[in-house]
Amino acid sequence: METTQTANPPSFETVWAALQETDRILKESSAELNEKLGKYINLFGEVTEYTMAPKLREKFTEFGFTFPKAERNVSIRDYTNNIFLEIDVMLENGDYAMLVEIKTKLTVERINDHIDRLEKMRKYADLHGDKRTFLGAVAGVVVTDKERKHALDQGFYLIEPAGQDLSITPPSGKPKEW
Repeated sequence: METTQTANPPSFETVWAALQETDRILKESSAELNEKLGKYINLFGEVTEYTMAPKLREKFTEFGFTFPKAERNVSIRDYTNNIFLEIDVMLENGDYAMLVEIKTKLTVERINDHIDRLEKMRKYADLHGDKRTFLGAVAGVVVTDKERKHALDQGFYLIEPAGQDLSITPPSGKPKEW
């Protein structure tokens, strides 16, 4: 059996350079894929918000709330007091404001983040003379028993899809007020 020898066998440097180039190409491909995947995930989240948001005012009347104003994607940027927050849907009347966080998949971490958001909203409102009572609600398409219990135990209304409609479960005990 005859072996063939190349004129210039690969050196450590040429192999290392080829591996470096392969690594660079893989990183670029991965970044592009992550960007595209992120856009699709965000789009799915937006679809979730758009399908749930319009029904919220009507559904909360079942709990005695009349909210003449509903606003999506409320952004508060108070640089003076270093208070920054975003609200998926804010339902308002003269006495109450309901801050609703809508997620495709609800998690304990996202529920806890909403508690922080409501605390920031209370601080912001107090600094600006807004004496309304703030309430919280969380919505999710995918909600496990663990998240369901945590949300209700934290004093939140829990919103879930129910066929073509929404189902709202009131909190365990009295709704938490901020």
